[in-house]
Amino acid sequence: MSTKNKFGKEGWTPERLGNLSGKTYLITGANTGAGFEASKILLSKGAEVVMLNRNATKSNKAIADLKEQFGAETKVSFIKMDLSELSSVRNAAKEVFNTVPKIDALICNAAIAQVAKQTFTSDGFESNLGINHYGHFLLVNLLFDKVEQSKGRVVVVASEGYKMGLKTIQFDDMNFDKNYHPNNTYCHSKLAQMMFAYELQDRIKAASKNTKVYVCHPGASKTSLIRDTAPRMTRIIFSIMVKLPIVQSAEKGAFPEVMCATEDELDQQAYYGPTGRMQWTGPVGACTMESFVKDKTIMEKLWTVSEEQTGQKFEL
Repeated sequence: MSTKNKFGKEGWTPERLGNLSGKTYLITGANTGAGFEASKILLSKGAEVVMLNRNATKSNKAIADLKEQFGAETKVSFIKMDLSELSSVRNAAKEVFNTVPKIDALICNAAIAQVAKQTFTSDGFESNLGINHYGHFLLVNLLFDKVEQSKGRVVVVASEGYKMGLKTIQFDDMNFDKNYHPNNTYCHSKLAQMMFAYELQDRIKAASKNTKVYVCHPGASKTSLIRDTAPRMTRIIFSIMVKLPIVQSAEKGAFPEVMCATEDELDQQAYYGPTGRMQWTGPVGACTMESFVKDKTIMEKLWTVSEEQTGQKFEL
């Protein structure tokens, strides 16, 4: 647990935000949960939000709700993108380039978790890794130049789950054909996301680029992450947990990603999120992080594997 919070006893809150008019934020998985709450916070300050979601019906409903709350002129839109299909990610990235003039922050928020049985994406990847990591890896790759032109940011929304499971990348069996486990496989994907983010930081620095990369986590929040694809016992346990004070609202779960998308003078090497008990809830600030996340040999190998699997070189 962090012993000192640079934002004071209450930690970071949206009260620190100024006017965000003229700023544009892209958020994956923004029609529900923390992504939707992040959209609300940013829109309330005058920003433009572009949602990258796979479900058109839910996205249009979310947009209608947001315009009802903030006004018909609210700058919120939707581009269809399914992270489980690399072709969909490519199509969405093209549409972003053609229709979105600038990107002040690309927030990699969407995720799946606790899938009861091994399933695969349309490209043949284990679904947690394919959606949470490979999909976002390709998206950031394809949109990097646009973010760089804006001297913008990439925000990777990770999870405290990274410290559970295998605590490394299982290169010899990335699809978990031999040892699939709902939790371990999810944790594997979130660790991959974190390693990608910190390796991206290193490569940006080496290339003398301007884009900043931040890593955060939402803590334990009342979102729709645990779905009907999760094991029955997991769903039962979570349904009980959300009624207890150890789980916070989806709105508070959105604070870390909004902070990383907007706050000045953050430490790129840090890991931001709730700093209270078990880092599940509490004031938002810099959290403790396990050292294995920044194993350089593993980070570099994961980068190479990710390029190979997505079929896209990531050259800065």
